[in-house]
Amino acid sequence: MQVLDDDYANGPYIRNADEFVLHWAAAAKEFRVRLFAEGRAKLNISYGPSNRQVFDYFSPKSPSPNLLIFVHGGYWMKFDKSYWSHLAKGALDKGWQVALPSYDLCPAVRISQITRQIANAVNKIAKRSTGKIVLVGHSAGGHLVARMPVSGFLVPEVYDRISHIMPISPVGDLRPLRWTKMNETFLMSEAEAIAESPMLMEKPECDVSVWVGADERPVFLDQARWLAQAWSAPLTIDPAKHHFNVIEGLEDMGSNILKQLLNH
Repeated sequence: MQVLDDDYANGPYIRNADEFVLHWAAAAKEFRVRLFAEGRAKLNISYGPSNRQVFDYFSPKSPSPNLLIFVHGGYWMKFDKSYWSHLAKGALDKGWQVALPSYDLCPAVRISQITRQIANAVNKIAKRSTGKIVLVGHSAGGHLVARMPVSGFLVPEVYDRISHIMPISPVGDLRPLRWTKMNETFLMSEAEAIAESPMLMEKPECDVSVWVGADERPVFLDQARWLAQAWSAPLTIDPAKHHFNVIEGLEDMGSNILKQLLNH
């Protein structure tokens, strides 16, 4: 019996939700085309055996050793890196290198396998830089970046370089998702949900901050609070932002979200 479907439904509560998806795709494509023409984009670099295990890599105009990795959301079932390229703009303008990986989607793989894929991506992407590494992810991507410092899958030399992790509107406790229709795709048992829930794991050594929109569904505010409380991490509730526009500040080098993310 599914009892939490409405709680975790974002689109029906966001005005013109479909237009956000169209905007993301168009803005991301225009951004990639422009940076590729400038010689600052390397696209579809493989990090694993499947076609979706690839990442895009963007370089700032001035060389920098520091690296930001953005992991997209979509409930582990939708989207890929091609919808989010434009979110690299703010960090690039600050002189950071930026990478965006795709990953295989449920039901072809389990969520635990996606966690391992992102760890493999981070390990491989990190070889392209020598400085600090910041991980930021949105929604399901927030879960995935939160899993990185507690996964045990990052090699020590990469783990030691992670300076800050920011889950945006994350799912830190996967157990409630077993009571949604989505679990017909995830096929999560209680044991699997516990094993993939960052808030049930030991606080990582690196800095963590949690970000969420004030106008999000109540359960996403709860999820953000749960993770922040479990890890004694600062929580920012972004005024007048919902689940789809809470990430827009990543495009602006002067935004509060980017200052919080990169100033650690």
